[in-house]
Amino acid sequence: MKNLEPKEVFSIFEQITQVPRPSKHEERISQWLVDFAAAHGIECVRDEAMNVIMRVPATAGYESKEGVILQAHMDMVCEKNSDVQHDFMHDPIATYVDGDWLKARGTTLGGDDGIGMAMCLAALTSKSLSRPAMECLFTVDEETGLTGAFKLKDGCLNGKRLINLDSEDDGQIFIGCAGGIDTLAKMHYNEVAVPEGNWFAAHVCVNGLMGGHSGDDINKGRANANKIIVELLQNLYKETKLYISIIEGGNLRNAIAREAEALIVVPFTFKEQLRIAFNHYKAEVEKRFGAVEKDLHLELESEVVPATIIEPQKAKRLVEALCACPHGMIAMSADMPGLVETSTNLASVKMRSDDEKGKYIEVNTSQRSSVEAEKHHIKDAVEAALKTACDEVTHGDGYPGWKPNVNSPLMEVTREAYKRLFGTEPQVLAIHAGLECGLFLEKYPYLDMVSIGPQMYGVHSPQERLSISSTERCWKWLCEVLRNL
Repeated sequence: MKNLEPKEVFSIFEQITQVPRPSKHEERISQWLVDFAAAHGIECVRDEAMNVIMRVPATAGYESKEGVILQAHMDMVCEKNSDVQHDFMHDPIATYVDGDWLKARGTTLGGDDGIGMAMCLAALTSKSLSRPAMECLFTVDEETGLTGAFKLKDGCLNGKRLINLDSEDDGQIFIGCAGGIDTLAKMHYNEVAVPEGNWFAAHVCVNGLMGGHSGDDINKGRANANKIIVELLQNLYKETKLYISIIEGGNLRNAIAREAEALIVVPFTFKEQLRIAFNHYKAEVEKRFGAVEKDLHLELESEVVPATIIEPQKAKRLVEALCACPHGMIAMSADMPGLVETSTNLASVKMRSDDEKGKYIEVNTSQRSSVEAEKHHIKDAVEAALKTACDEVTHGDGYPGWKPNVNSPLMEVTREAYKRLFGTEPQVLAIHAGLECGLFLEKYPYLDMVSIGPQMYGVHSPQERLSISSTERCWKWLCEVLRNL
């Protein structure tokens, strides 16, 4: 990245990509931030949750101005293609430039929110930037639990204005976001032997899907691999005497599932019916998603017959429950045109084992809504569907939305700065994805906040890419905002 502009931002982002930082494993990046502050003589504190706060005084002429907080999160979503060898706990991200895009080789890039961190640190260390007193807050575990924002103590922050640098759309100012809540379901089962007889086994899988962010991309018509695999199995139950040995798909709660698979068994006499039913469904799903999912692959290959299967009645109930479980956009906002109001993501289906309770299948979903009551309505609908098969259904604590303030002075300064620099009006929007701002507002109800960021696509998937030219524009924009506060 040494030739990329702005150099002060990309030189720091390159260092960040070398530090492993999966969600819930931010020890190294948190320490790296502390070391960065020490190396640059910046006041720094780290709390018990490993959040890091840095502070610098105002530059000359800005001493009487009210201070500002810049904020980004440390962790990154760790997704990779199945054919890529990469250990996110130890390996640096392998980046490359493709025209205007900065990408990673078969993994997520970590631009969400590494580039936000880099902008914060560049603003802290810039010798030419005029600005008021500034605090930079770096939080942990934004992607999987908002743990850092939840555990941030009252009184840690001095400023009354906060610029969140965790957005992914060029020329847009976000002044609100959805709240969310996760649901975890478990179906405990026994393995049973395949009955005596002549059997045919097959491995069915779906891959090559775009996936993406379960907030930003949920309304883009993308396929969910978990939904495809269970719909296929439901069809096969109608046409054959089906047993299931393995069923798995998806990965992270805030990523749309890109890959899923099942190992199935049918009596040998149903072999031809199995292939016919599979081909019919394959043609149907390719027609349904072909305009969006250009690389969709749905495959069936014969396999060695496994020794065991999931209890047949439980397996069938699970498939029915997952078919019934809602996924995708549920409603659009009546208040803000174009904004998804409510959605849910059937994120992952995983086979697990517990020493005390034995084997179980774990289902993760994530619900979002900018209307608190609707968030709980869709959570209840997900629970009702999953309870038909699962013996445990629990919900996370959830997090609040961020209600837009259309009269925000900080928004107006940010809007005018963009217009002055680029000659066009930025869009002022709310976002369906979750941001930490709602939690900050609970602890600091007086905060005036906006969220901005450079253009990124494919976040939370190996297709993640960051626009280099947009990063330069966003950096200029941030500097202009800071000069004019």
